[in-house]
Amino acid sequence: MFSSVWNFVKRHKRKFIFTGALVGGVYFLGKYAQKKLSDMQEKEAAEYISQARRQFHFESNQRTCNMTVLSMLPPLKEAIINQLNSESFTALLKEKPANKLEIWEDLKIISFTRTMVGVYSTCMLVVLLRVQLNIIGGYLYLDNSVGKNSPTPMAPPDVQQQYLSSIQHLLGDGLTELITVVKKAVQNALGSVSLKQSLSLLEVEQQLSWIRAEVEAGVERPMSWYLLADDENALADQACGLTENDVVTIRLLNETRDMFDSPDFGTVLNASFNRGFSRLLDNLAEFFRPPPGDSAPCAASDSLSAVSLPLAKIIPIVNGQINSICSETPSHFVQDLLMNDQVKEFAANVYETFSAPQDLKK
Repeated sequence: MFSSVWNFVKRHKRKFIFTGALVGGVYFLGKYAQKKLSDMQEKEAAEYISQARRQFHFESNQRTCNMTVLSMLPPLKEAIINQLNSESFTALLKEKPANKLEIWEDLKIISFTRTMVGVYSTCMLVVLLRVQLNIIGGYLYLDNSVGKNSPTPMAPPDVQQQYLSSIQHLLGDGLTELITVVKKAVQNALGSVSLKQSLSLLEVEQQLSWIRAEVEAGVERPMSWYLLADDENALADQACGLTENDVVTIRLLNETRDMFDSPDFGTVLNASFNRGFSRLLDNLAEFFRPPPGDSAPCAASDSLSAVSLPLAKIIPIVNGQINSICSETPSHFVQDLLMNDQVKEFAANVYETFSAPQDLKK
């Protein structure tokens, strides 16, 4: 019996060797594939956790942006009112002076200038802080990442404070220059319009469009100049010296300037302006409603011109808009700017860029 089995094995020896090798190869190949699959699953899990941490940090950073914007609106409002103090003109009018008409003309220019500067500067504030805090947020994410190579923080607290202090340009020299440019455009558009002339909401919108066109033409400088000083001396002054932290601050300011120079930034800033002035017109529309007894139906396009008011009555309405525009409580105006999809998408791109590991940026 054993002899016959042995003869069978000898006759089919090559088949047995091949089969054994095949079975062994399949076994080791299966083990290798199993290990690779396990490694891939671990890598995917690690990437998922990393992405979840990154997303959570980004969303938290956006809430910080929103709260920072709200906290900066009162000083912005104060800076605007200090330079465009229409209240002093209204106080004079109550005294019934001899030059009443002259004061009304000044109040007309001041009121429209103040409101339009309020819209522009609030939009700029929202976009500027979105960029700055997402640059810092990206670096903070890297500083707190597991496996970070360098022990030196990329955005230490002192650097953050110096960097964010650059917003004083928007509240100072930038705002002063913006007021000058807007006031000139308002004078050109409304200077010759009589206080007795009646204007519909559609005509007010047209006046605002003419003023915007002149302001945003950027003949003297781009709109981004009002957000951040761009010359080297100003950047060095803002960084307050030549220490190691100051050098990092200057680098952050230059990276911010690079963001401002991108075509996407111009698109986002303009979208923010459009949203802001659209909301302003919505606010003004509340004062151009037909009387309660007038129930005659009218098309939406006609409703903009259905009611007209003398310019002298429109002036106080426009003048009071600063309280809604620069409100520290979340008004519809501010909410619209903060929830602007284009601004949010641009902020996400900025965060994505600056939270990427350094070796991926090279």
